[in-house]
Amino acid sequence: MQTIDTYDFSGKRALIRVDFNVPVNEKFEITDDTRMKAAIPTIKKVIKDGGSPVIMSHFGRPKNGPEKASSMCHLVKHLSELLGQPVKLAPDCIGEEVKKMTVALKPGEVLLLENLRFHKGETAGDESFAKELSENGDCWVNDAFGTAHRAHASTSVIAKFFPNDKMFGYLIEKEVINLDKVMLKPSRPFTAIMGGSKVSSKITIIENLLNKVDNLILGGGMTYTFVKANGGNVGNSLCEDDYLQTAIDIQKKAKEKGVKLFIATDVVAADSFSNDAKTQIVKSDEIPAGWEGLDVGPETNKKLKEIIESSGTILWNGPVGVFEFDTFAVGSHAVAEAIVAATKKGAFSLIGGGDSVACINKFGLADGVSYISTAGGALLEYLEGKTLPGIAAVRGK
Repeated sequence: MQTIDTYDFSGKRALIRVDFNVPVNEKFEITDDTRMKAAIPTIKKVIKDGGSPVIMSHFGRPKNGPEKASSMCHLVKHLSELLGQPVKLAPDCIGEEVKKMTVALKPGEVLLLENLRFHKGETAGDESFAKELSENGDCWVNDAFGTAHRAHASTSVIAKFFPNDKMFGYLIEKEVINLDKVMLKPSRPFTAIMGGSKVSSKITIIENLLNKVDNLILGGGMTYTFVKANGGNVGNSLCEDDYLQTAIDIQKKAKEKGVKLFIATDVVAADSFSNDAKTQIVKSDEIPAGWEGLDVGPETNKKLKEIIESSGTILWNGPVGVFEFDTFAVGSHAVAEAIVAATKKGAFSLIGGGDSVACINKFGLADGVSYISTAGGALLEYLEGKTLPGIAAVRGK
């Protein structure tokens, strides 16, 4: 399979699908340009090779066709600054006028197409819309991992119009290589730490991971559904009563597959959901009435440290306590430190999911792990074992 490094972009219009769906304030000033910065190396590679980048993305949530609030005009200036050169803006993303603009591009010139979602054909995965889009380029580069789980016109359907001229951009390539290291070729023992408030939102991921991991640590709010399922008292802790049987089934499956499943044995309980709450350390199955578990306790921290630091591969998705409150961030901080220590010893560590990323950044430990995945929904679907249309389209599967 060709890559962005083996392909010759010289004299070609490179149609690049990026994820520029960035947050803006009421004055349409970009408040976080992480996604834009992430696409720059791919765009610069095309420019360096003497190609012309034609960039396409969605932005905002336009409901019925074009609207000023979701126009790419709000992004042009900043993109020009990031690239250090002027960027032209097309009046639309398809049509004769746009095609003429792409054909007229000189090597190294950059054109940004108008919002893809101004056309219903984008999210519908409409083939005729994808064909019109394809006329704006001589090759297609998919660099939008954040939308790789969508079978949209620009993220997967368009691939059929570039049978020999399609590839991943640097961002997706990096995501796929690193996720494959975890999901396909992990060094053993492989430990997954799944946090988060609800069992219901993580069931399919947990079930898929049971086929792959050696150790599965379940933390956060979902702990208490498991504790209650096993007959423990959870007080006012978050608990999904509809999923008690699911929790029993997951534990049974883990045993059958020889996976060591670990749930907190002691917790920091609080008398209210607040940073200033009164706290006490109790056994996880003996939380008093009126109290709720908001973090793991010292005994659990010690055990987690042992498991994580003796791992060859670590996947962390979701904190083990309410890390937003400093009082209840101790457990998640300890997990982050143990992951960094394991990585120093040669383990491969991947942090994914918004809360885990926010967590590792809060503790200033992001530089100590192997890879941080920026994707949300696409990452979760990958961990569930689903085929991502935007990946399959490039791989030709």
